[in-house]
Amino acid sequence: MDDKVKLEQRKQEIETAMAQPDFWSDKVAAQAMVKELQEVKDAIEGVGKYDKGDAVMTIFAGAGGDDAEDFARMLYEMYTKYCGNRGWLVSLLHENHNTMGGYRNITVEISGKSVYGTLKGENGVHRLVRVSPFNAKGARHTSFAMVEVLPKFEKATEITIPTDDLRVEFSKSSGPGGQNVNKRETAVRVVHIPTGISVHVSNERSQETNRDRALEMVKAKLYVRAEEERKARAEGMMISKTTDIEWGNQRRNYVLHPYKLVKDTITGVETTDVEGVFDGDIQEFLDAHR
Repeated sequence: MDDKVKLEQRKQEIETAMAQPDFWSDKVAAQAMVKELQEVKDAIEGVGKYDKGDAVMTIFAGAGGDDAEDFARMLYEMYTKYCGNRGWLVSLLHENHNTMGGYRNITVEISGKSVYGTLKGENGVHRLVRVSPFNAKGARHTSFAMVEVLPKFEKATEITIPTDDLRVEFSKSSGPGGQNVNKRETAVRVVHIPTGISVHVSNERSQETNRDRALEMVKAKLYVRAEEERKARAEGMMISKTTDIEWGNQRRNYVLHPYKLVKDTITGVETTDVEGVFDGDIQEFLDAHR
């Protein structure tokens, strides 16, 4: 019996129970069942448990040196413009930038209505082709960056991690140029030892707050991994646990030279309005994945 059949059966069970005259005699139990019904309906419609909530996005520079780190900056600005247009709040969690304004990696929390459900389709490798501004000869250059979108866990009580499976490291938070802006070791890196998953958070002044945020993100990564494995088993295949941020793995191409085109390799959606895309006009791409 597949998941959808089970969900349909559970939906019918709840609706039958709600039709009973004494359903509201236990108000607490009744409210819990009403909430479960909505979750079941969402699951049937393809809306995951966290789709209506906030998200944490990380952008990693891949192959391509300075160009890749600049591409990571371009993607970050593209997403912040899109979020601004939606009225979503973007809060910095951690950044690792170079001396030219690019990012080796940057992590932000995005708050608003249905953020995770809207942005989760952006997960994957993004590829940029352009004339490099860092090449004196004006040669065409290809660079890569990876976007990771995770659901925001407020209190991920449904995911318990044994203490022995975690390694917590502390360091000093630093600002531009590597200058310490806080002499206390408030920056936190949490490593999930069995999987190698790690998260670095440094934006808060409190070590405890940074640790809690990092732990939430580790749990979110484990949740997404479990969901991917569940879907893979249902489809009779397993997906790779790691993705190289390089040629052959990209999910979207951004070509600025010798022609202009942005094309999603999975949905086939494309546009020649490259400037509009980098200015945050990405709704068409997001809709195609929902």
